[in-house]
Amino acid sequence: MSEVSIVVLLLVAVSSHAFAQSKHSTYVGQERREIKSLSSEDIEGYLTGQGMGFAKAAELNRYPGPKHVLQLAEELRLSRGQVEKTRAVFDEMQRDAVSIGRLVVEKEKILDSLFANQKIDKTKLSDIVVEIGRLEGELRTVHLKAHLDMRKILTTHQIDRYDEIRGYTGDEGEILHRHPGGH
Repeated sequence: MSEVSIVVLLLVAVSSHAFAQSKHSTYVGQERREIKSLSSEDIEGYLTGQGMGFAKAAELNRYPGPKHVLQLAEELRLSRGQVEKTRAVFDEMQRDAVSIGRLVVEKEKILDSLFANQKIDKTKLSDIVVEIGRLEGELRTVHLKAHLDMRKILTTHQIDRYDEIRGYTGDEGEILHRHPGGH
């Protein structure tokens, strides 16, 4: 058998194996989850008020987050007053995010149960999915509002420093996302 024939046979074998593997769903293993649509990390994130990317539009456009500002208080040279105001923003955000996050998890659990017990219909489906979407919108608003509030607390220099520390600057230290009319 020639080298070309061997290569062709190997390629056919590998591609056949890959095709057989691709029939498996990317959901394999998730059928064992308590709430099928949420990973344990998702559930923990909702229940503990984590950001989960909800405020990315703010974070990446020069609106620092209160959690990270508190973590970087020394590097940002926050005054005592700034720390107190930031703590208040963070505490409010955290309280509201945990409260709404619990509701999201509860609604996802109900949705999962309705499907698992075959008690779902179009009306129930629409009602619960719309409610989950509304709650996620509220949760995102809570996180984005906290970032918005931080712009009133920090100086332009502190925001520049925050972006630098967080890695949102270019190789020469220029701010990559400065927009006209910025704070």
